[in-house]
Amino acid sequence: MEWIYPEYEVVRNADRCIACRVCERQCANEVHRYDGDLKKMLADERKCVACHRCVALCPTQALKIVKSGHTFRENANWSGQAIQEVYRQATSGGVLLSSMGNPQRYPVYWDKLLLNASQVTNPPIDPLREPMETKTFLGKKPAAVQRDEKGNILPQLPPQLELSTPILFSAMSYGSISYNAHQSLAQAASALGIYYNTGEGGLHRDFYQYGPNTIVQVASGRFGVHKDYLSAGAAIEIKMGQGAKPGIGGHLPGAKIVGDVSRTRMIPAGTDAISPAPHHDIYSIEDLRQLVFSLKEATGYEKPVIVKIAAVHNVAAIASGIARSGADIIAIDGFRGGTGAAPTRIRDNVGIPIELALAAVDQRLREEGIRNEVSLVVGGSIRSSADLLKAVLLGADAVYIGTAALLALGCHLCRSCHSGKCNWGIATQRPDLVKRLNPELGAQRLVNLVTAWTHELKEMMGGMGINSIEAARGNRLMLRGVGLSDAELRVLGVKHAGE
Repeated sequence: MEWIYPEYEVVRNADRCIACRVCERQCANEVHRYDGDLKKMLADERKCVACHRCVALCPTQALKIVKSGHTFRENANWSGQAIQEVYRQATSGGVLLSSMGNPQRYPVYWDKLLLNASQVTNPPIDPLREPMETKTFLGKKPAAVQRDEKGNILPQLPPQLELSTPILFSAMSYGSISYNAHQSLAQAASALGIYYNTGEGGLHRDFYQYGPNTIVQVASGRFGVHKDYLSAGAAIEIKMGQGAKPGIGGHLPGAKIVGDVSRTRMIPAGTDAISPAPHHDIYSIEDLRQLVFSLKEATGYEKPVIVKIAAVHNVAAIASGIARSGADIIAIDGFRGGTGAAPTRIRDNVGIPIELALAAVDQRLREEGIRNEVSLVVGGSIRSSADLLKAVLLGADAVYIGTAALLALGCHLCRSCHSGKCNWGIATQRPDLVKRLNPELGAQRLVNLVTAWTHELKEMMGGMGINSIEAARGNRLMLRGVGLSDAELRVLGVKHAGE
């Protein structure tokens, strides 16, 4: 086996370290150990994933994790990472797996879009003293208001999801994340008046009580799908694709299929949960339409149906077909979207940025006169309230947040979710690790995050002279680009700053 130097080094201040062994007890990767002969703590840095659990809990601040100074001979073509990946595959003969979103240095278009602001002729609005509406409704909207012979409005609105603010917690399955993490998401969604998504792992019986704020997912593996499950949620999402791994299915290792995870997914314990790349009953828009209406029929046409797709090069044409399939909402997941596990090559090289996908889809649906037939929800690295507002201005009705929600729960983005050794109790099923996440505290932190974003959203909208999300949706005149090519500006449908 070729020696690969550790990516991270544990720096321990000998003057501060009191050998209390907290780091040893807290590290699920077994990096730290106490040497009785030497009477000091040692570290096996090859196992370190830079999760910072030891750093956060060290009582004397004796620890820090640093990037190792080890390097390969400089080569513009062969980076150190590329070389080490060849070494790993030459040793294992296996596919490289990674977690979370694409970390490569592709353009982040949110950072190249600036918000416009009102000044004199269109004065700003003070959100502290004037009404500011962040409430959002997701679902089909009628083309025109209909009235009866007495002039009363006919209530013929199809099923809608009502959100207090245009944010939802994105799909993260029970199994890929812990029971406590799911409870945190469910409680926070209920408290906030928004929704969380079960992901493709079914819904634990304990969480049926949060059904009014739950989106249940139907994926190709159909794990945990039955009539009670479909009836429990406020909406049903058909997962066709995922931003982190477009074109392939899902895979939850058997090590995570334990206890209630096994029962909820309705598969044997210890069995890998593998979702096929395609739904084996969907090979056309007509097939998709049949599933959409099968789900509506099964739930009495009382729930909106969402179709989730990955952002790919022909996403606008795909979305046009979905809008005509009978779906009420389209969810689009960009290539920076997170995942519990994905082949590294696919995560880092397949798909397109959500900003470009969203702009293309919104424009296509408008040109075809069917924009009101569906609502658009987008995800894939929504990092702040500014990203949220920029997404709305590009045409989104609401956004999914996943990684940001996990960060609020304590995630340190160490990207080792697939190992099942999450030191923060989030992406794990080990009871000793799961209990590290207090669901009550986790829910409160999520509530705090969304509340803070909503306050910022109101302030930014007020500065634009806009007092409702509905008025902001698709208002690209309030965006300007910086450092973008003519082709990028054309796809985004925005002008360059200064124009």
